[in-house]
Amino acid sequence: MSDAGVYDLIVIGGGPGGATAAAFVAAQNHRVLLLERERFPRYQIGESLLPSTVHGIGRMLGITEDLERAGFVLKNGGSFRWGTNPHPWTFNFREHPLLGATSGHAFQVERSKFDQILLDNARRKGVEVREAVEVSGLLEENGRVVGVSCTDDQHHQYEVAARFVVDASGNQSRLHRYAGERIYSKFFTNVALFCYFEDGKRLPAPNSGNIFCAAFRDGWFWYIPLSATLTSVGAVIAVEHAQSLRDGYEPAMNEFIEACPEIKDLLAPARRITEGPYGKFRVRKDYSYCNTGFARSGLLLVGDSACFIDPVFSSGVHLATYAALLAARTVNTCLTPGNDLSEERCAAEFERRYRREFANFYKFLITFYDMQQPEDSYFWRARKILNSEETSNTAFIRLVAGLSAPEEFFGSVASAAERIDRASYQDDDVDVRNAWGPDQFIEGFYVERNQMAAQAALGAQRPNDPPVFSGGLVPTSDGFHWRQST
Repeated sequence: MSDAGVYDLIVIGGGPGGATAAAFVAAQNHRVLLLERERFPRYQIGESLLPSTVHGIGRMLGITEDLERAGFVLKNGGSFRWGTNPHPWTFNFREHPLLGATSGHAFQVERSKFDQILLDNARRKGVEVREAVEVSGLLEENGRVVGVSCTDDQHHQYEVAARFVVDASGNQSRLHRYAGERIYSKFFTNVALFCYFEDGKRLPAPNSGNIFCAAFRDGWFWYIPLSATLTSVGAVIAVEHAQSLRDGYEPAMNEFIEACPEIKDLLAPARRITEGPYGKFRVRKDYSYCNTGFARSGLLLVGDSACFIDPVFSSGVHLATYAALLAARTVNTCLTPGNDLSEERCAAEFERRYRREFANFYKFLITFYDMQQPEDSYFWRARKILNSEETSNTAFIRLVAGLSAPEEFFGSVASAAERIDRASYQDDDVDVRNAWGPDQFIEGFYVERNQMAAQAALGAQRPNDPPVFSGGLVPTSDGFHWRQST
């Protein structure tokens, strides 16, 4: 059975990466089909957003008001009991001059609600959404991906053709193999055990909505307030401690809580939820990985299909939606009549920028996991990665907020002109596919200069960007295509 007609783009997966990529392409008057395996709303892990997602991607998508109306918990920053400092410490997004009072916050979100907002927005942008459709494989012709084969919930099998396919089907994707091999980190060999509680304590205001992370003997805890009463609680432990889970998740979690005084205190009045979508323990392992290729002819990987690092700084949704913007620029450019940029060149820009942003977090988190260092060491590590002249704490906030360059800020055109560093940034060309050794997982990756925040704030008035790479492409003034740098 064939589906009549050829789409400009098929997106596999309706999560943040898929819904964002679909919306950005459909908004340019292209025919887009999104295929989602489940029916929304559905449960999904990953609840803590970054300002770049809320005020950058969110504003470009036009969902800012939707997010404000949803009643999500306001997140001003993060609080930690980490390193050699015995006392909790906090960073606040508003402390960074590029964020400020209006944009220096994000949200703690229930993904079932957040993802529904993004998917509904994609529909409004003209995306054809089909839920409960399982994609079983990709169609190929002469080495190019030209569509998908799929099955709906009535067991009808059919094929759909498209000029481009974006795989945003998540960490369980099998389609990533069309673009390369999934390589697992030798450093982040962790296991996460998590569940949900009612009526846990909150940190004192104004940090009551912050994510709280606390190190303990075997790893660290996350504590995310999702509402006035609902809290996501997870223990991330090194793989060598995973044997403690064999006697049952409940006793293991209780043992971890006992070993972490801060979490024990916060949960003293709480009860674990035992019913509904939040009513069971869940485990994730082998979750730090990266594909050796993010693209091939006709195909782009976005979000957890391509890579994932670690939950400690909530980079997952940020990386997925940022990659979605890069992918949309590539597809939109290639679909534009008269365009003189090749698909190969546009896809290369997508992949190199995506890998750089991944590297930003990966290299920083390697140092952050050295729990024997005080927090100032983490700040200075961020400063070194970004090659920044800012104070250490400011560089740290900029990194974890998903803003990796001085021009990425929210402000007026005048302030933009004063702040933008116009130098071109060049990197040695490294073949990342030959750089994967057991002790050098990140070799060949680069530090990304993320630009979506300024794009959202300034739109077509935004000053031209310098290329990230020597001879590389830059975004058009609308932010949705690539063009040659002048």
